[in-house]
Amino acid sequence: MPDPITIPAQASGRLTEAWRRCVGTGRFDLALRRDYQDSLALVQKEIGFRHIRGHGLFCDNVGVYRPYRYQGVDQVRYAFTYMDQIIDAYLELGIQPFLELGFMPEALASGEQTVFWWKGNVTPPRSWSQWADLVKATLRHLVDRYGLDVVRGWPIEVWNEPNLTQFWENADQDAYFQLYEVSAHAVKEVDASLQVGGPSISPGSDEWLAPFAEFVAKRSVPVDFVSRHAYTSEPAQHVPFGSYQALRPAAHLLEQFAAPREHLRDTALAGLPVHITEFNSSYCPDNPIHDTAFNAAYLAPVLAGGGEIVESFSYWTFSDMFEEAGVPTSLFHGGFGLLTHRQIKKPTYHLYAFMARMGDEVLARGEDHLVSRTPDGTVTVLAWAPVDETGAEPSPAGHRVRLSIPVGAGDARTAFALRSSTSDEAGNAWAAWAELGRPASPTERQLSVLREAAEPARRHSALPVADGRVDLDLVLDRHEVTLVEISAVADETPPWVDDRRLLGLNPDNVPDNPALPD
Repeated sequence: MPDPITIPAQASGRLTEAWRRCVGTGRFDLALRRDYQDSLALVQKEIGFRHIRGHGLFCDNVGVYRPYRYQGVDQVRYAFTYMDQIIDAYLELGIQPFLELGFMPEALASGEQTVFWWKGNVTPPRSWSQWADLVKATLRHLVDRYGLDVVRGWPIEVWNEPNLTQFWENADQDAYFQLYEVSAHAVKEVDASLQVGGPSISPGSDEWLAPFAEFVAKRSVPVDFVSRHAYTSEPAQHVPFGSYQALRPAAHLLEQFAAPREHLRDTALAGLPVHITEFNSSYCPDNPIHDTAFNAAYLAPVLAGGGEIVESFSYWTFSDMFEEAGVPTSLFHGGFGLLTHRQIKKPTYHLYAFMARMGDEVLARGEDHLVSRTPDGTVTVLAWAPVDETGAEPSPAGHRVRLSIPVGAGDARTAFALRSSTSDEAGNAWAAWAELGRPASPTERQLSVLREAAEPARRHSALPVADGRVDLDLVLDRHEVTLVEISAVADETPPWVDDRRLLGLNPDNVPDNPALPD
């Protein structure tokens, strides 16, 4: 058996918040629903994302753009009734919007092409000036309502994946560049300090980046950040109400995170912040892989290391309340969410919740672990089992992680270790749901069973301290992600306490009524 890896006592760096700086959501107006807000409240309580991004800010079901004719003159009224309710709810839950400008209001659209079950229009505006007016009116309202200092902290992204024909008519690059130019100038006209960026491209389209940089530099168009999406799945194999896909190694996600800086190194946009405004394993909203323990173990090294590469990487999405492909036909349906409808936690939810309990002082990084320390001295260890994304052979159980952990100065003789885990066998409601026969609409009892099955396995132990260190020997189950929190024990046990006597035995012939200390 190899010796434990010695974890240094001195921090080697800081754990950034890039992993939770943003999270994705279903379309904007879904935030008006109770289940959505209940789900977001749970996520915020246990994870605490900083921003939230989704499509549909300007779609007709939000109702911002309201043209009318009065006394023979065409005019526009901007109605912010729903937008205000949604952003108010976000702020009350401790999360701020990452605004995406899109899609096109039907009355302003130049064509009829739409995307998704809910029919977001993806054509350019028929009037560029009216589009600019819409952007300016919206941002001025937000500044008036929430204050300039607050709105300055809300990144503003222009459109979504314009390199794909389904999201931007004909994937017309010139038309998108014009959209970006008009939008960016409109944003800066409201206030020069507001953050605007793009081009929000999908994976495999980095060839857009250099022309985008050349365009904005040539025309002096403002850009405060660059955005891109990242997924590792191959073309979909569709079945009724579902999709299956092969996956590339998770390291490919980190390569995609790094791609914008590589492609922009010698351009005017070199050095700008990079936001990955969507990422996941599969890009399909009905791929069962999202519901599994595999997904958590697969993404663990990405969460552990992604903050070394980009300013943010936004998990797509926090909840299965999504509906791009229609209303889900089953509780578990392969949705993107960390939570199902009705707040059933998936294994990847636990990965994020574990990360939220990590310290910000990084002590060590490895291919299967991340070690950090909290301000109170607790050492936190996130460890994960390796996965085989090819599916050629089942990923084995029994992966071992052995570490020698510093627990600080002092005369502590023991340390307390609390271990929380999700795996194929534990903290895995999807597996329990399958064993229940995959009920499409679980009964109240079945929902209760699933909520209990969704909780991570927890165990605790006392570890002996020698020379200020403890040896941690973890044996991981298949697709396990585990968090171990280790803290030195200050023993306050009174001298008369003897747990051997719990059942009335007197192993050392101690007097029945020993004199208590004065």
